[in-house]
Amino acid sequence: MPTIGIADTTFARYDMGRAAIDEIQKNVSVKIKRVTVPGIKDLPVAAKKLIEEEGCDIVMALGMPGAKEQDKICAHEASQGIIMAQLMTNTHIIEVFVHENEGKDEKELAFLMDRRTREHALNVIKLLFKPEKLIREAGTGQRQGFEDAGSLRS
Repeated sequence: MPTIGIADTTFARYDMGRAAIDEIQKNVSVKIKRVTVPGIKDLPVAAKKLIEEEGCDIVMALGMPGAKEQDKICAHEASQGIIMAQLMTNTHIIEVFVHENEGKDEKELAFLMDRRTREHALNVIKLLFKPEKLIREAGTGQRQGFEDAGSLRS
């Protein structure tokens, strides 16, 4: 049975880990290992440990960078760490970040955090069990969170 790792943070203002686990459990039967760390810069090592020490086949790295310029820099650094961890382990780590200023208000922000997390959880399921579905979606302008952009017409 495949194992999905969930790494989330206490800095986030929404329980993205719970949303991811709920969506995964609604759709497939897998083992889930969850770890929670303080902030997004802690996610790369948490994800790597889930792969190397807990045997996870894929990991979701869930976080909420703040709205300030410094937070965007930290998000970039965390993203680079996540990419490095993927390359070091040869395993997908699906980064799911929602910046605190992406929503126009708290209600929209909570909606976005839930929806983006759940849509990426479905991507994790596709990567593990049905990669051909991703091939069919190539070039369709999929967006996780808000509405899809759609395909460009030539």
